[in-house]
Amino acid sequence: MVEKSKLGKVYRRSIEVIKACSLKNGAIVASNILDEAYPKDVKSYFYVWPRDASFVCYAADLLGLHEIPERFFEWCWKRAELFREKGVFLAQKYYPHGRAAGDFDIGIKISDLKNEKLRRIAKNKMVVRLFYMHFQPDQTASLLWAIHEHSKFRKVNKFHDMVKKAANGLCKLWNEKCFKIPSFDLWEEKVANPKLEQVHTYSLAMCIKGLKSAAELIKPKRKWLNCIEAMEKALEKCYLSYFVKTYGKKIDRTIDSSALGLVWPAEVIEAKDKRMVLTVKKILEKNEINGGILRYPKDRYDGKISFGKLKLGGAGAWPLLNFWTSIYFLKAGKRKEALKYFNWVLERIDDKIPEQIKNDKPASIIPLAWGHAMFIIASKFLSFAKI
Repeated sequence: MVEKSKLGKVYRRSIEVIKACSLKNGAIVASNILDEAYPKDVKSYFYVWPRDASFVCYAADLLGLHEIPERFFEWCWKRAELFREKGVFLAQKYYPHGRAAGDFDIGIKISDLKNEKLRRIAKNKMVVRLFYMHFQPDQTASLLWAIHEHSKFRKVNKFHDMVKKAANGLCKLWNEKCFKIPSFDLWEEKVANPKLEQVHTYSLAMCIKGLKSAAELIKPKRKWLNCIEAMEKALEKCYLSYFVKTYGKKIDRTIDSSALGLVWPAEVIEAKDKRMVLTVKKILEKNEINGGILRYPKDRYDGKISFGKLKLGGAGAWPLLNFWTSIYFLKAGKRKEALKYFNWVLERIDDKIPEQIKNDKPASIIPLAWGHAMFIIASKFLSFAKI
């Protein structure tokens, strides 16, 4: 059992990390790369991922730091490129000043290049990297959820226009069975192809939650309710003896730990529902390594990078997933199991929560704001008093 002094130490550090990642202009970055613990051989996480930031907002509200979500919601509306116009986040991530950002560490082959000049550059062995943006529907949905949760602490009337725009934006891109444009999963690796009528289970669940959140904040539009109904029907199909990663004409049966999100925060299924029990059993069978939870089997991403190229040396467990697992077991009424997965992380860190734990040591990005947010949230579920 982790001592209360250790809990208090991580709790206080979590407040510091959340404050450090919450910038003056309202942006919430995934990690403060100026932190002395931030490794030099990993990717820069000084970007805004609306998903990560939404979880940080939820944790900040639990901590009484209500100005952090207030400023972030304003940042989304005033700064996030194209969000106000489209109603959805079309970029993978954003620079702190609001411009859309992408990655340059995805390798491309000469055959991928259409421009002859680029072909010549590539043939001369210069490093060519692909800049890309992509649509992750759960990011917009997570924002709607975070605003709804914030409404339990403060009035959110001033954000109603943004709520309407975001809910309309999600519905506009939905075509009864899937999204009209390619959509990426929350790990930003797999594409759901509309030609194959594919949907990512976690993303779909969060969109249902996001639209329901909007409908509870504002008098719902009929198209929102119709969209929720269609998404719920699509979600039912994602269960094939367990909730698969991606459903459609081509099914990705990967057992992805993000399915934990169906219980919380999406709340589309009860923790004790047989389908969820079997899914979690599968997650633990395939993704648990010595007590730590991987994203999915054979995950290679470890955050390491060298001269702009990912090393992919093999992933470790993700502390935020351990906390997510802890939340699941609390919802299922199994406190002993919840404490087991919660304490596993604290037993392997000092006070800063990393993106991953590999070989029982902190690895990849350190500290990770989303990880600290999930610690605060799991602590709340475990009913720890102010530590």
